[in-house]
Amino acid sequence: QVQLVESGGGLVQAGDSLRLSCAASGLTFRSATMAWFRQIPGKEREFVAVDNWYDGNTRYADSVKGRFTLSRDNAKNTVYLQMNSLKVEDTAVYYCAAVYTGGQYRYWGQGTQVTVSS
Repeated sequence: QVQLVESGGGLVQAGDSLRLSCAASGLTFRSATMAWFRQIPGKEREFVAVDNWYDGNTRYADSVKGRFTLSRDNAKNTVYLQMNSLKVEDTAVYYCAAVYTGGQYRYWGQGTQVTVSS
C-alpha cells in the first residue's frame, strides 16, 4: 500500500521560509516521479513543482520559480519543497503526488496547510 505523508506546513509571515517534507512508502521511490501541488479552497489544484526521475529534470510553476526548490533523498524515500521568500498568495494546502501514469498522478498525500500572513 502506497502512502505519502506530508509535514512541515505552518503559519509564517511574508518573506519567511518553510520546508515541506513528503515521506513515501510502498513504492519504488528512486524511480517515481514526485511532484508538489497546492490548492486554495474553491479553486483548482495547481502544479507547483515536479522531479522527473527518468531525465533528472525538475520543473517549476512560473509563480514559484526562483523561490521554491524541490529536492529528494532516495535513501530516506523523502521529497522536500524548500519555500523561500514566501508571499501571501502562497497560502494553500500543499499536496505531494507520486507516480505519473496515464496522464495523472496515481498517489496523493493528505496535504499540509501553509499560511502566509502579511
